Amino acid sequence: MDNLSHSLTGLALSRAGLNRLTPHATLLLLLSANIPDSDVVSLAKSQLAYLEVHRGLTHSLAAAPLLAMACVMIVAAGYRKRLPWLRAWFVCCVGVLSHLLLDWTNSYGIRLLTPFSGQWFHLDLNALTDGPILALLALAAIWPLFSSLVSGEIGAVKKSAGRGIALSVLFLCGGFEACRYYLHQGAVTQLESRLYAGEPPLQVAALPTALNPFLWRAIVETETNFLEFNVNNLGLSDGESVHSFFRIPSSESLARARSSPPFAYFLYFARFPIWSVQSVDLKDGTGKRIELTDLRFGQPGRGDFHCVVVENPTGKIVGSWFTFGSGADLGWNDPAGR
Repeated sequence: MDNLSHSLTGLALSRAGLNRLTPHATLLLLLSANIPDSDVVSLAKSQLAYLEVHRGLTHSLAAAPLLAMACVMIVAAGYRKRLPWLRAWFVCCVGVLSHLLLDWTNSYGIRLLTPFSGQWFHLDLNALTDGPILALLALAAIWPLFSSLVSGEIGAVKKSAGRGIALSVLFLCGGFEACRYYLHQGAVTQLESRLYAGEPPLQVAALPTALNPFLWRAIVETETNFLEFNVNNLGLSDGESVHSFFRIPSSESLARARSSPPFAYFLYFARFPIWSVQSVDLKDGTGKRIELTDLRFGQPGRGDFHCVVVENPTGKIVGSWFTFGSGADLGWNDPAGR
């Protein structure tokens, strides 16, 4: 999930009652609800390094107690005061685990068992920035301000700052996720029960959309191609056509691309790897540009995750890299200048 959602979750947890356990509980929860994303520092090395470490060790159950303790130490050092260590650590554990839980719900995935296992876990329930969840958490954050203004106008006695609304929103979020799980299972069952051009599906996914809890972006893998289209729990069609991507047969060029470090890791990360091969003009003649994209995050030449390899006319790899971003021309420029 996005860091605003993580921060608002930490704020709601504090107001729901955890702020009674330790001084500076709100700051502890804001920090601990975001600290797993400290792996962003790996971007200083390269985009590939970030892809390799993101949602790995800092997002694991094994590291959660250590990250929680680090948050306690940071806040204690910042305020130069002693905190009730056990209670403060418990509060921070809740914050870290809230981050892992939210990240588990989306389609990017999370490696909860690192370093003992590299398995990815995906619930595919929420978008990375999910409109309904964000709206509920924002309501919990701003309601005390609105309530205090009304109370001031009518002279009412001020109650606890947002505890009731925070608890209500947390329960509503839990109920929303339960309903979303039911809707997701229905969408997956619908996809698995069909034939696609006479072929049964090998793998399907119903990926969440940001605003409509009934609308899913369907991805279906068959023996001959990948299909991408929208599916609705209500049985409604949005009129968009099906996007079809043929599976490229294995070749020596693809085998060489697989052996390069960016492709080797990306194939471990990707759930729906889409290959494309195009001719490209090089200084020594016509070569090949081979691109690998995960259909979860875009299509070849578009989207947010791209591995690119360039072969010269003799089949030698002269460039291989990974890049984030979007746009039709993304990934055509080799960072090494080849």
